[in-house]
Amino acid sequence: MGLNETPSGERVRIGFFGVRNAGKSSLVNAVCGQQVALASDVAGTTTDPVKKAMELLPLGPVDVIDTPGIDDEGDLGERRVSRAREVLRTCDVAVLVTDAAREPVQAERELAALFAERGLSCVIARNKVDLLGDAAAGGELRDLGALRMDEGDSRDARARAVAHACVDGVPGDAGSNGIAMRDDGLIDDAASADGGQDGASPRNANPAAFAPRVEVLVSAHTGQGVVELKEAIARLGSAAVSERRVVADLLSSDDKVVLVVPIDSSAPKGRIILPQQLVLRDVLDAHASAVVCQPEELDGVLASVGDVRLVITDSQVFGRVSRIVPETCPLTSFSILMARYKGNLRTLVEGASALGILTDESRVLISEGCTHHRQCEDIGTVKMPAWIRQHCGASPSFEFTQGNDFPEDVSDYDVVVHCGACMLNGKEMQRRLSVAAASGTPMVNYGVAIACMHGILERSLQPLRGFGI
Repeated sequence: MGLNETPSGERVRIGFFGVRNAGKSSLVNAVCGQQVALASDVAGTTTDPVKKAMELLPLGPVDVIDTPGIDDEGDLGERRVSRAREVLRTCDVAVLVTDAAREPVQAERELAALFAERGLSCVIARNKVDLLGDAAAGGELRDLGALRMDEGDSRDARARAVAHACVDGVPGDAGSNGIAMRDDGLIDDAASADGGQDGASPRNANPAAFAPRVEVLVSAHTGQGVVELKEAIARLGSAAVSERRVVADLLSSDDKVVLVVPIDSSAPKGRIILPQQLVLRDVLDAHASAVVCQPEELDGVLASVGDVRLVITDSQVFGRVSRIVPETCPLTSFSILMARYKGNLRTLVEGASALGILTDESRVLISEGCTHHRQCEDIGTVKMPAWIRQHCGASPSFEFTQGNDFPEDVSDYDVVVHCGACMLNGKEMQRRLSVAAASGTPMVNYGVAIACMHGILERSLQPLRGFGI
């Protein structure tokens, strides 16, 4: 990632899904305006997810992801399907690519049901519409029962109208702003998959099933409907753009903030790490002033700056910094701010108590969302285990994961210690928290854990009281 690139965790993730030969790769190429994915008439050409970062206006920075066919077969095919499902876990918008020349197949209905179950905004892209006649294409739209179009309307106008119609109410309801896919069952079946039992309304029984859905007629071959598809994605994706702030909502204009950034052998060459970048930018957005220093210069900086609104430190030097910063000056960490930003600080604070009751028989999972070269002063594999042993007075066993390798079941562990998740989007971090909760395993992140083990957790949370904690 370059200094001017939006980090992956801050991009809206758009996944293209469907069966083999539905035209997913061709449609991804059409949306991106370049040959991102290898496309051919041979079923199963896409063997691994392919990701392309781009700007999708007016939405902004996105990751567009092509996936293998969800109906792939054989041992290798099952692994490809598994990769596609991994992409689905982190998507903000799903594009279900179907062949407009045929009826939906069972695998497509199952995908639509899965989208509804997860509350995932979805665009149904009816591809290969160029193979249909004008009358057939118009008939497809009229069968939806949601739009009243005059016979003279062009297919492009119809596609644009469909692209701008989102389902705000119960899926399947026909209305001026909704799409009902009653004839093929893709949306109705999905919406009713888990709802409506015991006299309860579908909305109350399964509220996650009511994510917005849009249908667009499109041709990757001719380009028809591609603009409308991009507009539909942008409209749905706007709901995934977080309105949370990292730190700006804690500040007023003209406030002075000190950022403590240690530079050791584990620091990336020539740049500061992502949480520090995000915090610095948010301070500037608040029209506050930031002074960045290393711990060695902190005494002098505090003396020269004067009235400091907030000190934000790297978690690794939490203990050292807390001894320098006066008790009257608010203090927190980049990692704690990131936990609040991702929307899970309260849960992570609750998990911190598990660190003090570990024994020699306990198992600890330390998980990081990114992949990097481990070094002698690595926080995850060296510093964190040492701090935990010192804190609990025991020698539990430690296991480590990086990147996407987070277990589906963590019930064998006594606690999960996670990084700040700056490279993960909010949906993936929430999924990991859900896995831990379902397993009955407490979870804590680096910043909360370090503050707890240094006895300064309450102090580090104080600046956030009333702001998400």
